[in-house]
Amino acid sequence: MQEVRVAKQYDILIIGGGLVGASLLCALEPSIRKNQLKVGLIEHHDLSEPRDRPPSYDARASALSYGTRRIYDQLGLWSTLEPHATAIHNIHVSDRGHFGSTRLNCEEEKVPALGYVIENFRLGETLLERLKSYGDEGLVELISPAEVVKLQPLPEARMNARIRQLSSDQNAEEYEIDAELVVLADGGRSSLMDALCIHRKHYNYEQHALIANVTLDQSHKGVAYERFAGKGPMALLPLSEDRSALVWTVPEEQIEEKLALSDDAFLAELQQTFGDRAGQFLKVGKRDSYPLSLSVAQEQVRPGLVVLGNAAHAMHPVAGQGYNLAIRDTMALAKNIDQSLSSGKAIGNLTRLLNYVERQKSDQSVTLGFCDSLVKLFAREETSVIVARNVGLSGLNISKTLKSEFARKAMGL
Repeated sequence: MQEVRVAKQYDILIIGGGLVGASLLCALEPSIRKNQLKVGLIEHHDLSEPRDRPPSYDARASALSYGTRRIYDQLGLWSTLEPHATAIHNIHVSDRGHFGSTRLNCEEEKVPALGYVIENFRLGETLLERLKSYGDEGLVELISPAEVVKLQPLPEARMNARIRQLSSDQNAEEYEIDAELVVLADGGRSSLMDALCIHRKHYNYEQHALIANVTLDQSHKGVAYERFAGKGPMALLPLSEDRSALVWTVPEEQIEEKLALSDDAFLAELQQTFGDRAGQFLKVGKRDSYPLSLSVAQEQVRPGLVVLGNAAHAMHPVAGQGYNLAIRDTMALAKNIDQSLSSGKAIGNLTRLLNYVERQKSDQSVTLGFCDSLVKLFAREETSVIVARNVGLSGLNISKTLKSEFARKAMGL
């Protein structure tokens, strides 16, 4: 039996070096320097190896709200990201085949853009380069490729993690790490949450998101579309090189059929469902899909532990709010840690961590509820509901105050 040894002790241990975990480390940089914190970050993938870039046309993208752009500006990342980001100047929300619609405009909100669309690999590469620079500087210890095989609480609100260093060697080394605070940012399928018996409230929409990049016969001009058509919403987001990123919500019993269509047949069905508002669809790239659900961790904190990102909450992509909410949580957690250190409190203290959850509760509840309500409202086909929601969309478009409030929420402000 292999001997397990306690290798190191950290102030903060981040599990997961993806977009959320890396963003947290960037947000913590001032506190790490000021307080000389010892920080470790564990990632399953080898961070020293270059990531494979996807084919240029098919590169997947995410929508960043204007609020997230401001956060990345604050963290010194936006100057690197901006050349690769496509600005959303207008958002057009409509109910296909009905009279209701709302148009949001960046000039009316006095901002340069309502949001931005950026390819995921660009965002990932920028954050990875920052991680590596922190590692070279000794600001963080990057532990990769490695995995956490066990997490357990210790006295005084600390956590113990058993680490397995991954290698081609069958006799992978295992050792233990102690940390004052462990941040679990390892995604929505976190096995560690299950092992810790942190349960999730889960709602299955019985839908899939079909995603692909498309080209139309006219320039998108920075317009994003949120189109409610039949059983599920459709989003069309402006991308570089005049491509658009399509997110089409499809009932799960239809997804295989749509994925199997020829390109021409798919484009014809897409045109019929979306309509002509954005122009004529000419080209579609590789199609992928993933199931849609609403998932919320019933505990986001325990003594010495925080659950962050998709591990804490995952939602329908109808309004593109999931990642933006996670980044707002990330900044709030970094602020909570800094305030704990400034006041001489333990960063893993449960009362302090509950303060973080309490401060984020309203933002999380409103954002999750908003996305869930939109999906369910526009899936209903009763005449009275259709009339009511179209009156609501039209009223929203007329009222500058209501429209501005709606826009600012969409912008994460």
